[in-house]
Amino acid sequence: MEAFLAPQSWPFTVALMLLVAIGVIEGLALLVGVSLSGWLDHFAPGVEAGPDSWLGWLHLGKVPMLVLLVVLLSAFALIGYTLNGLSHGLVGGYPPPALSSALAFFGALPVVRGVGGIIARLVPRDETFAVPLASLVGRVAVVVNGTARIHYPAQARVANEHGRTLYVHVEPDAEGIQFCAGDSVLLVKQLSGSRFAAIANPRPDLL
Repeated sequence: MEAFLAPQSWPFTVALMLLVAIGVIEGLALLVGVSLSGWLDHFAPGVEAGPDSWLGWLHLGKVPMLVLLVVLLSAFALIGYTLNGLSHGLVGGYPPPALSSALAFFGALPVVRGVGGIIARLVPRDETFAVPLASLVGRVAVVVNGTARIHYPAQARVANEHGRTLYVHVEPDAEGIQFCAGDSVLLVKQLSGSRFAAIANPRPDLL
């Protein structure tokens, strides 16, 4: 308990506070039909990162960015408090926050990779059969989560040419339009990574 209250543990306390803030913000965002996870994925460069890059090593692009961020903050805080607790028990003092933070951060990265790998195997949307996401343009998708507005995408499912269901993020291609869960939309343009502009499905019989 002393490690939790020690002034030298402030980086890990901040990490826990960020976890709470993320939970509150995500809850409020869902109430107004906006997905924080979808917004973060729009800015995730790992969507197009190769497997040999450090972003690909962390499974960014295969697993939602918000999930990886939560795992990173959790592991960082847990490892940091543990290091400070062990240090206090062994030598009666705490390491400088800069040192313990660095050790906790680099210790958390393998945890993120391991947990991300497990999640990536469990989530079916990760199986793309090497089909470029751009090939999804012209296909019909169904909004499954949130409310899509311009610049605020929502999650939607779409079948690729192999009949495999993938999950992408869609937003209207014009102001003043929104798509809700259950709406059928036509993907008309790839904006970036797994983010697409869409219009209302002009032919519902295509679905």
